[in-house]
Amino acid sequence: MASDSQLRSARLPSQKQVIELLDGEFARAGYEIEDVVIDSAARPPRITVIADGDEGLDLETIANLSRSASELLDRLDSSKKASPYVLEVTSPGVDRPLTEEKHYRRARGRKVELTLSDGSQLSGRLGETRDGTVRVVVRERGKNYSVRELPLDGIAKAVVQVEFSTPDQRELELAGGTGKGA
Repeated sequence: MASDSQLRSARLPSQKQVIELLDGEFARAGYEIEDVVIDSAARPPRITVIADGDEGLDLETIANLSRSASELLDRLDSSKKASPYVLEVTSPGVDRPLTEEKHYRRARGRKVELTLSDGSQLSGRLGETRDGTVRVVVRERGKNYSVRELPLDGIAKAVVQVEFSTPDQRELELAGGTGKGA
């Protein structure tokens, strides 16, 4: 992340300015800004806005958010004579660790690798998340599944896994998810 003095010398807005400028527009569209990364060392400099929402981000949504962000930033730029930069609006990506209840809720129906607070590992499919707990569908022997309820504060690390095959329909039903994006 660039320092404020580097951003000023590159005539780029700060992370705080970008968030304040775009937050309302993204919220009206049903999304929230997870992070803003400004790379003033890149040529041309890059402003990356990472957004997420309960319905996820598809390409059309990213394009719409990008247009809105560009228009708002262009207005700010015209008053400050900012340097040219590349604007990128993106989702957090599949490799982002799940750290908040909303992350688990948004990943419902997805396969996940969990490390529990006691150091044990668990693979399963995320189900409903509510009141600080998450339901995880785990495979037993053969095609048998069980549902475990885990307190979120008992999970040390959780990362969504990329799947290349179609999930078992029974597993998806137990998770209460469609498996979309999985």
